[in-house]
Amino acid sequence: MTTWTVLGSSGGTPTRTNPASGYLLEAASTSVWVDAGTGTFMELARRVDPGLLDAVVISHVHADHCTDLFGLYGYLAYGPSGIVPMPVYVPPGAGEHLAAFAGATAEHVFHHVLDLRTVTAGDRIVVGDVELTFGDAVHPVPALVTRFETPDGAIVYSGDTGPGGDLPSLAADADLLVCEASLQGERTPGTYPYHLTASEAGAIAAAAEVAELVVTHVGAILDPAVSLGEAEAAFGRSATYAAPGTTFGIDHSDDEGAP
Repeated sequence: MTTWTVLGSSGGTPTRTNPASGYLLEAASTSVWVDAGTGTFMELARRVDPGLLDAVVISHVHADHCTDLFGLYGYLAYGPSGIVPMPVYVPPGAGEHLAAFAGATAEHVFHHVLDLRTVTAGDRIVVGDVELTFGDAVHPVPALVTRFETPDGAIVYSGDTGPGGDLPSLAADADLLVCEASLQGERTPGTYPYHLTASEAGAIAAAAEVAELVVTHVGAILDPAVSLGEAEAAFGRSATYAAPGTTFGIDHSDDEGAP
């Protein structure tokens, strides 16, 4: 079985009960930390040894998606364990941004423990048992949508994105779509263009014919139940809110034996 665990899902900022964006993908013998928002490193460490991850994926460099990467850096450089260098896949420009924040020159230990690898839309890579395909998100900074093909099926993560970009095509026929729903209500000419409404998340899931929709990145001051209802109305069936600590599983191991 492949699992996707919500380490945190609060949109924009962590709260007292919900870290910012971060997820743990575990497929066969492979584990990938997807986004490293504030508060997610310790949630990750509750479940796995962070030093034994196969890779990290950072969708973009806004603080609520990347700041806990520096916790991993400290763990690998000065902490109890770790296999280095750790591959960290980032959008264009993010590697330089993260290194600058750490004050890391070319010979700094930061670069010896974290191997920052730039990926762009259309790139495909293999990490252990998982194939990753990247697409463009619609956001003020370079940002990625990611499709994870696992032995049990496909999981798609929107990162942060407004309408458009590669999310609709990458989400096609996914077993699980983890989609941002930062906004509520109907879009108007004044609506922020770089995030989705919950209704838009549901509509994308319906058009892509995904098997399961998980609504995430709900604004920290919003009621997730309202967002979930709006997403379900557009999706046409039930969806799930990405509550912290929730694990979603997909398992196609019995498909070949089905009549």
